[in-house]
Amino acid sequence: MNDTAKHLTAEGWDVTVLAPPPAFPHGQFDRTWERKRVREVDGITVYNLWAWRPIDEDPSFISRMAYYLIFPLHALLWLLVHHQNVDVIITSSPPIFTGIAGIPFGLVGNIPWLVDVRDLWIDASVGLGFIKQGGIAERISRRYERYVLSTADRITVTTSVLGDRIADHYGLDRDKIVHLPNGVDTEEFKPTASKSEPIIVYTGNVGHAQDLASCIRAMSRFEYPGASLKIVGNGDIKKDLETIVREENLDETVEFAGLVPREEVPVILDKAMIGIAPLKSDESLEYAVPTKAYEYMSYELPVVATGIGELKSLIEVSGGGYHVENDPDAIAAAFESLLEDEDTRTKLGKNGREHMIEHYDRGVIASRLSSTLDEVKAT
Repeated sequence: MNDTAKHLTAEGWDVTVLAPPPAFPHGQFDRTWERKRVREVDGITVYNLWAWRPIDEDPSFISRMAYYLIFPLHALLWLLVHHQNVDVIITSSPPIFTGIAGIPFGLVGNIPWLVDVRDLWIDASVGLGFIKQGGIAERISRRYERYVLSTADRITVTTSVLGDRIADHYGLDRDKIVHLPNGVDTEEFKPTASKSEPIIVYTGNVGHAQDLASCIRAMSRFEYPGASLKIVGNGDIKKDLETIVREENLDETVEFAGLVPREEVPVILDKAMIGIAPLKSDESLEYAVPTKAYEYMSYELPVVATGIGELKSLIEVSGGGYHVENDPDAIAAAFESLLEDEDTRTKLGKNGREHMIEHYDRGVIASRLSSTLDEVKAT
């Protein structure tokens, strides 16, 4: 969203972002009672509006729900006070409750409302066992999401499978659904002439949807001088992964770099030889294409990916890496093959970058979003 906001500013939009204070990964931030904080970031006005901040690493259900619900209610109050200066409202999901801030405007119709859907949050929660299929939590969430999506003026989705899923499930008018994929700033994420090292890198959320456990176990199943796995980021399953590292005696091979400033990510990718995008093989995740895959390819890193659906299609269409089964031996074989074959790494890397420049550059996608905003503003 940061990149999208910057590119919309370049397209001539005066962008204001409403966000809660930083709170994720949970347990990394102290709670604050400041009602709001206003900042200017790259020409964008950012309001951090007070919301409940879970301070436990694994918050309770009540604490999580307070976090999810209080912020959109605060954002709604802000919009009600400042709506005279707003031409278009975008709410981004997940979490699905951000739609609360847009519902009144969607009903009245005086300000166009666009819902940006980046994840099938309910499907993933059911598939990963967080809420019971058919239970009251799922039923209430489905009814709420149906209402939000049917009320919005436009819905943007990051993949075609995602658009098809929500259209079929909620009986939506497909004409209001716009495909705007995730992407990458190909000028910012651009390889240099520096020498790479035998580093296999993962950047992003260390969460339940990622099959990082199989990637860690893969590191003990092949040999290559100096090969290491670097996990950049934090999340709910980090402690579980650290346990696997100890069990596999991989303390010298697997590094948990934790959270790093955004500007350090390109430097990390520039030193690596392989990027990994390991999704679990679950039907609830078949729509997903992690942004990290685009960033790896833009840096000419061959990608080793797991999972099903859109991510597999991206790897195949771009020719930018290998898609393998969620199996440590298969992942290890891909790692070893790429580390040993510089020519193949170079070929796959160039394929991936060319595909990103042509189809997934942030500037191109932001221009399409700007056109969509102009369209809804004019109706």
